[in-house]
Amino acid sequence: MAQMPDPVKWSYTAKKIADKTYEVHITAAVQNTWHLYSQNQPADAINQPTEILFKKNPLITLKGAVKEVGKMQLFRDEKLKISANQFAGKVDFIQIVKLKSNSKTSVVGSVEYQTCDDKKCLPPKKIDFSVALN
Repeated sequence: MAQMPDPVKWSYTAKKIADKTYEVHITAAVQNTWHLYSQNQPADAINQPTEILFKKNPLITLKGAVKEVGKMQLFRDEKLKISANQFAGKVDFIQIVKLKSNSKTSVVGSVEYQTCDDKKCLPPKKIDFSVALN
């Protein structure tokens, strides 16, 4: 059975930015010629946007939406009349979380995403992650 290529390598880190407050970084390193879709897509997009889901944890509160840091590209296919917001190279998805008390816990969730190159798109993929907050 042939293995599906995976042109994205994910890494997960937490950075303390204030008392009981952390930035959780979910970082995608995308291979050359491939791209990953933004969480926010135009109305005419047909590809799977990146979706980051967090499991409920009574010890933390999520602050705001997941921010994207990277070079966004607008793709437009005039023949098919579709467009997409996408990233190449590297994109950092950042969620601010606040601990309700001084305790050790983890931020747990999943990333669902799709990658494409000039010739093909791979099926959407879902991966789980866990980031310790110390």
